[in-house]
Amino acid sequence: MAQALWITRNDITTLSPLGGNIDTDKLIPFIKSAQDIHVQDVLGTDLFERINSDIENTNLTGNYLNLVKEYIKPMLVHMMVTDFLGFHSVEITNAGIYEVSSTNGTNADAQQVQRLIRQERNTADFYRRRLLDHLQHKASSLYPEYYTNSNGDMYPNRERWTGGWRI
Repeated sequence: MAQALWITRNDITTLSPLGGNIDTDKLIPFIKSAQDIHVQDVLGTDLFERINSDIENTNLTGNYLNLVKEYIKPMLVHMMVTDFLGFHSVEITNAGIYEVSSTNGTNADAQQVQRLIRQERNTADFYRRRLLDHLQHKASSLYPEYYTNSNGDMYPNRERWTGGWRI
């Protein structure tokens, strides 16, 4: 099944700290994988496929449009940024793997990058909890596909936190 990208370049530059001069082609794989891994994990296969189909066919409306705009996009943007930051300074080509450097500045060290990733993960987790709260209270009346997964489908993961260990 083909898959639409659920966020735009404008969503990314408006909702995240990423600047507008980042090559969009470098973001696309991270958008796609964040949708597959993080969004489908929360929505389950049936609701995920319903929304994807509506986006592909440009007929996303009503409650589903609200779900995407208000709840899914903010989470998706920050999950994508979390995944992207670890690769941003690396270029993978036929000739090998290279660390990209700036001619006008200095690259952030690994500790700074990890701090940014943690901050983005915390923001993404906030939006994940917000999405889960909305689904918990509204899915039965607004999004019936949330409950129709079967067999090999991914069932919605209703865990409110995606980080590491908690004490």
